[in-house]
Amino acid sequence: MLKINWDEYKEFKKHRHKKGDNFTSLLEFMKSYYNMISPREMFEVLMADDLAQMMLEKREIKDAEDLENFLFKKNHA
Repeated sequence: MLKINWDEYKEFKKHRHKKGDNFTSLLEFMKSYYNMISPREMFEVLMADDLAQMMLEKREIKDAEDLENFLFKKNHA
């Protein structure tokens, strides 16, 4: 199972031009650094990490479908 590299995430965030919350930044990092596009795959990786789990709980994302809906809303807002 893939683990989130938080040090690389911090570097990514440092050089990121867009503003946004940490969860949105994390999703963009996962897309960029790990080439992830599948909400199911992203959800599995997020659930395997304690900090990422807290981010999911804060947004009431309980499964891959909720994450897909979150991504859709974010991209069409």
